[in-house]
Amino acid sequence: MNNLLIRNVEIEGRNGLDVRIENGLIAAIAPNLSGPGKILDGRGGALIPGLIDHHIHLLATAAAESSLDLSNCDNINDIIRAIRAACARLAPGEWLRAIRLPVKMAETLDRHTLDSAAPHHPARALDRTGALWILNSKALQIVGENSPELERDQSGQATGRLWRGDAWLRTRIGVSPPSLAALGQKLAALGITEVTDASAGNDAAVAELLTAAMPQRVLAMSRGRIEGATAPVKILLDERDLPPFDQLIAWIKEARAWNRPVAVHCVTAAELGLVLAVFQDAGALPGDRIEHGGVIPAAAIPEIAGLGLRVVTQSNFISAHGDRYLTDVDAADRNDLYRCASLMAAGIPVAGSSDAPYGSIDCWAAMKTATTRRTRAGIILGAEEAVPPRTALNLYLGAQIDPGGLPRRVTHGAIADLCLLRTGLADALSMLSAANVAATIIEGRIVWRPQRS
Repeated sequence: MNNLLIRNVEIEGRNGLDVRIENGLIAAIAPNLSGPGKILDGRGGALIPGLIDHHIHLLATAAAESSLDLSNCDNINDIIRAIRAACARLAPGEWLRAIRLPVKMAETLDRHTLDSAAPHHPARALDRTGALWILNSKALQIVGENSPELERDQSGQATGRLWRGDAWLRTRIGVSPPSLAALGQKLAALGITEVTDASAGNDAAVAELLTAAMPQRVLAMSRGRIEGATAPVKILLDERDLPPFDQLIAWIKEARAWNRPVAVHCVTAAELGLVLAVFQDAGALPGDRIEHGGVIPAAAIPEIAGLGLRVVTQSNFISAHGDRYLTDVDAADRNDLYRCASLMAAGIPVAGSSDAPYGSIDCWAAMKTATTRRTRAGIILGAEEAVPPRTALNLYLGAQIDPGGLPRRVTHGAIADLCLLRTGLADALSMLSAANVAATIIEGRIVWRPQRS
């Protein structure tokens, strides 16, 4: 039984309140309460609902911790040097796993380039978007060079490039799932109590693993059927190889037969245009969602609103990639990137997320970017899409099954998934910093507090 008494907190502007938790539920909110269980001194800090990351890839994020990060490489020679140095630290025959390969370099990288960098180890490198794996020759020998999933050149030889092949690659390599313990604690340190795993390759076994291993409550999407699942069915689109219109209709009908909404990956305008046309034909149901909304032309906003769709966005990408967008994206299209305020103004529910490992898990930094729209270089990108701090916080407070919906509240009878802050809410909103998290509580159990020095 998870019983806890939290003393002296601020809730919705009221100071000096206590919160009694019994059996994982909020049993009472009032001054000067008593009750069984542990006591947590809130020291006047705000108590808010636990935050929710509405789009994350848990296993990939955990695996990234032990992978070589290539994001700071400026050219192919940098990549070769980084991989060679990493291989020098590996045991003979041990796999090298590299991630965050810059997209422009991934366009020219192939098995032979990786061979020159890692001649004695099987190696695989994932591009920044997570769509493309590149394998060297030793890796191809292990997974099967004749496999039809692999891209081939005009002569029929495997290039080492594998598109959207995560699940297939895992089965061929036979890797064990990474430990999720450290990731669970990192998320808890941010005040995150629930996550939605948006990986299309999830199955019943993975969903069970995630639920058992994470302290957070996990909602696991999947492309295929999972008995009893309520999470959205993930439909992954790729502009370079879009499915036929009728195939998309069939996938949506399949999800409807399973009594599940759909979540459609839409990063480009072309992907969004196809998806909206499909929803106009198949119809949209409550819970259907657009993942990312990387590019949303102004003309598409009324259509999204009319269909009743919601958008799960990543404001963190404006900070992380905004300077590159200023170079690579036409000026006329920059205001369409990762919209927020204009969608809300049209009545479209908008939720926040990390898309980790492709984005940072720091939801507080993402909130900050949602309010400033500043790139790392300090340039403002899409100023009219900025939202007030309270609205930015609310991006992470909608229920797991209602992302972008009304923010959850700390109320009598609610599940005690809570985030205790060091300061009052007004000060916390002025900072929007993860350093302000004092404790994280899931179902009345304290799952994270800062270590005492």
